[in-house]
Amino acid sequence: MQFRPLHDRVVVKRLEEEQKTKGGIIIPDSAAEKPQTGEIVAAGPGARGEDGKVQALDVKVGDKVVFGKWSGTEVKIDDQELLIMKESDIMGVLG
Repeated sequence: MQFRPLHDRVVVKRLEEEQKTKGGIIIPDSAAEKPQTGEIVAAGPGARGEDGKVQALDVKVGDKVVFGKWSGTEVKIDDQELLIMKESDIMGVLG
């Protein structure tokens, strides 16, 4: 991928979730919600503070993260569906 996000933005690839309930019922694609978990595939250098120094991001490439349902902007790069969002849209890192 030849894309580098700027400032405090990250590129996230959604992680596919199980299409079956715990009871074994298969959920069709039309009824399934988009996953709210993903993996960071690219990250910017960080936001510039009022003092002019760049503050590094708390997340890095490879981190699995949870984000809000309506977070980010959907884009298609190299035939991949990706999200570009600010670091502040990320709720947490899955450990």
